[in-house]
Amino acid sequence: ADNLVMLPHLGSATRQTREGMGFRVLQNLTEYFQGKTPQDKVA
Repeated sequence: ADNLVMLPHLGSATRQTREGMGFRVLQNLTEYFQGKTPQDKVA
């Protein structure tokens, strides 16, 4: 679905990994709203 935002499983990671995954989500959302193809687009 084009309007789907998937979040990584955050419960099993270190704090640094959870933060890193969260920043990836924000980066992907920023790219999406700028009209770009997100780096981690799920096909």
